[in-house]
Amino acid sequence: MQQQKRHIMHTYRPNQITVEALVLKTGTIYSLPLFYNRLNETINHPRSSVSDIVKIIMEDQGLSARILKLANSPMFGGYSNVDSITKSVTIIGFQQLRDLALASSVLKVFKGVPDDLLTMASFWIHSISCGIIARTLASYLRENNIERFFVAGVLHDVGQIVMCSTVPELVKEIRKKSIALDRLCYKTEYEMLGFNHAGVGGALLQHWRIPSSISEPVSHHHSPGFAKQFPLEAAVVHISDIICHSTGFGGSIEHAVPEIDDDAWKRLNMPVAMLSNIIKQAEPVIAETVSILTESL
Repeated sequence: MQQQKRHIMHTYRPNQITVEALVLKTGTIYSLPLFYNRLNETINHPRSSVSDIVKIIMEDQGLSARILKLANSPMFGGYSNVDSITKSVTIIGFQQLRDLALASSVLKVFKGVPDDLLTMASFWIHSISCGIIARTLASYLRENNIERFFVAGVLHDVGQIVMCSTVPELVKEIRKKSIALDRLCYKTEYEMLGFNHAGVGGALLQHWRIPSSISEPVSHHHSPGFAKQFPLEAAVVHISDIICHSTGFGGSIEHAVPEIDDDAWKRLNMPVAMLSNIIKQAEPVIAETVSILTESL
């Protein structure tokens, strides 16, 4: 086994396989739409008006349609009478709208990733489900701007896409070894590379200048105890990921359910009995949100 490990390390860990190299390579293939940066800047500008924000959103017809559908969905109470982007902005809020635009944009950015390593339909079901569960938990915890929990949940495994796109043969070897040893893939990644997909995903979001309230929970969704600025967000995404794996909401590169971090669970300070209510509350929202966000993928 030791000889096999040395061979793998020699074959798949040349000097250029670092988090930075993977992110740089990804950045030459995938990038956020320019409108997202303009939207973010406009929302953050103190003199911006609703009409300024609406104008940018209306430039992307696909995004406009998804925002309208989300505003009318169970995610926001199922109003069913939101008939304009202006009204959507009023209901959703500026910062929350930016976060939803980010989630929607990333799904479009990675459209067309080959399914041979990662079944993208199942992957996005898992990711969006994780986002909805995280959002529901955050609502129970009475957190402000719960959309940041949603986006961090949706993007928690984006590093898996990066690795499948940039080092597919390495991902195959990691998965094969993980299954053979009955070990979680993220642990095998760390053993072989010194980092895992969580760190890669967080680094990509930092490269894209996404706020730390989203990038840090992504970086540490398998190690929530290492989150310094946003430990609650990391704990919520960690728990949500485990819930989705254990209840069969989609799938990822992992072949088993990750173990729970006891400290992360304690940080939520909620009774175990509440989990069934959380899942029951989230299920109808998951179904419609997945349909809206993946409609044209």
